[in-house]
Amino acid sequence: MKIISIVSGKGGVGKTTICANLCAALRKNGHEVLAVDFDPQNALRLHFGINPADTSGLISNGHQPSKWNEVIVKTTEGCSVLPYGKNNEAEQLDFEQLLITEPNFLKERLRDLGLSKDTIVVIDTAGQLAFLKQALIVAHLTIVVNIADAASYTTIPMINSLIAQYCEDRSDYIDSFYILNQIDRSRQLNGDIADIASMQIGAEKISFIHQDQSVQEALACRTNVIAYAPDSRTTYDFIDASLAISKLIAENSQPSSKRNSF
Repeated sequence: MKIISIVSGKGGVGKTTICANLCAALRKNGHEVLAVDFDPQNALRLHFGINPADTSGLISNGHQPSKWNEVIVKTTEGCSVLPYGKNNEAEQLDFEQLLITEPNFLKERLRDLGLSKDTIVVIDTAGQLAFLKQALIVAHLTIVVNIADAASYTTIPMINSLIAQYCEDRSDYIDSFYILNQIDRSRQLNGDIADIASMQIGAEKISFIHQDQSVQEALACRTNVIAYAPDSRTTYDFIDASLAISKLIAENSQPSSKRNSF
């Protein structure tokens, strides 16, 4: 299996939305996909039509890894989803402590799922360091999500430094891919930042998701934009991103010798 960790140095950039729709696009392109919600907000399931009243997930079985298979949900579109689940504050603190004391917790639990070598696992990652470190340790590819504004753009060096610390020395790590979300070319600064990012990173390792009301409409209908608006511009954005990511994985079985710097 190949593991993609969705990360960001800033909240509010649409990371969960990117994760859900990228999973749907990868599945549409023929990949076996497991979406893993590794964020206490437990919001990823809402993009896949999972009943909001269903509170089961990986957190409730944190000390029983063999049970993770039992809480994976197969969606009507073919994606598999491992929700985060629900717990109280004390249980959440206990789980975070577990992540700190067992740095390979996520790696071992994913291995125990016995997934096929062709499966792509996409992890929606919380911003807390305990969660982020776990997701970076297992990642073969990191996807850095941001929006094209000054505040978000300045967080890229910070997240890149964490990727360098936990990923780049591993022989199985491929590289980073970047997604700029909610692009609106009618706003000059937004467009300028997108152009600068593309020049610095390289067109083959960055994708742009345009601002589109259908994304929020899809979520309101508890689905993803790929299913809700298959002919929308944003759907084509996600399809293009998934193809670029698939190509990057296929062509880079060895770690890249060139890293992005900001």
